[in-house]
Amino acid sequence: MTSQKDLIFDPQLIRRFDINGPRYTSYPTADRFVEAFDARALTDWLGKRAVGGVSRPLSLYFHIPFCNTICYYCACNKIITKDHGRSAKYLNYLAKEIAMQAAALGGTRQVTQLHLGGGTPTFLSHDEMHQLMESVRQHFNLVPNGEYSIEVDPRKVDFDTVEMLSDLGFNRMSVGVQDFAEDVQIATNRIQSVDETKLVIDAARATGFKSISMDLIYGLPKQNVISFNRTLEKVLELSPDRISLYSYAHLPGLFKPQRRIIQSDLPTADAKLQILQLAIRRLTDAGYVYIGMDHFAKPDDELTIAQRQGRLHRNFQGYSTQAECDLLAFGVSAIGKIGPVYAQNVKTLDEYYDALDRDELPVLRGIELTADDLLRRSVIQALMCHFELSIESIEIAHLINFREYFADELADLAEMEKAGLLKVEGDWISVMPAGRMLVRGIAMVFDRYLRADRERARYSRVI
Repeated sequence: MTSQKDLIFDPQLIRRFDINGPRYTSYPTADRFVEAFDARALTDWLGKRAVGGVSRPLSLYFHIPFCNTICYYCACNKIITKDHGRSAKYLNYLAKEIAMQAAALGGTRQVTQLHLGGGTPTFLSHDEMHQLMESVRQHFNLVPNGEYSIEVDPRKVDFDTVEMLSDLGFNRMSVGVQDFAEDVQIATNRIQSVDETKLVIDAARATGFKSISMDLIYGLPKQNVISFNRTLEKVLELSPDRISLYSYAHLPGLFKPQRRIIQSDLPTADAKLQILQLAIRRLTDAGYVYIGMDHFAKPDDELTIAQRQGRLHRNFQGYSTQAECDLLAFGVSAIGKIGPVYAQNVKTLDEYYDALDRDELPVLRGIELTADDLLRRSVIQALMCHFELSIESIEIAHLINFREYFADELADLAEMEKAGLLKVEGDWISVMPAGRMLVRGIAMVFDRYLRADRERARYSRVI
């Protein structure tokens, strides 16, 4: 189990190995998907799920793109509106996509995991939320005690809404916070009080939610060590089960809302590292366990237990305890995974509606994984989730000689090994305490697509 002593924060090492790189919610990453993989390809794979009579349980993801207001740091696919006529239309089309995917689906309809992301899922009215979940239950069987989670904006949610979500079966909640400092909130156009946030968390606990996660971002405009320390004080008082601590990536060329952020208000690279160092120390001192990447959880949380037992997994929602699910994804830009394929939906409402009007699944692009992709996905998953890799188990599962197959990669790891980030010994590759903050960089060594093009400018930095 990871603990504070298992995590060494070394600013010099981080500066040396902090490079642009993907987050590996999938491998290959979404920018490698191809448009040759279309609606027909996805339909075929949905039908092939149950070859041999066995199929995995399902995880469902729904992208709700609407937000009342714009947060300047946001890089999500969202639509700013206060018009519920738009969400009403979207839900009708979502119901059609659900029915079409379900009709093409072979194998079990058993759902063990469901997630509503956005945008702001709680943009939906109570009636709209009921409508969506009725569409889901019409076609799928949500098993008792599954993981049913929703992202919540506390500024728009009261006790009755939280109670309604609980009644609909939601039992996990992710609460957006980012920072409680007033000048940071003004600079990012997200004004949110501690009291609003506490109300939602208290309501979730009172109505039976099993796990409450809180999202924070470091590197925002006007942030500094002193102000973020105050935010952490308030977060620790609220005592969420999980905390996600994301690095803000300022890419105004890619994300228009970020153009409203004044560049000179951003903390320097050194100041950002100091904020991160403070946050890690405060969270681990308070008993949170570093799961990996940007995630912390209490010692008795399901994620921590899954990591301890070697069951932790990564998917498009981040770390997960549900390793062997097929992921069906619905709505604009959503990405699903069926067996050895990924598929991503079109990114605009017009394209989404046009495809469904033609009775076609709204697929933009996807990929069918090769044997090499599946092998490298296994390696990257093991490193990202468990900080260690059994060479022997990879050899048995994929019928390769690891040291021959990955000779170039092992040679590239030598510099990291020399720096104390990892150890290659006997049948194991182990990420050392000093390397855990940089596990993305270690995983990148095994990314064949990056090796081929060395083009890393498209990704956010590791730290």
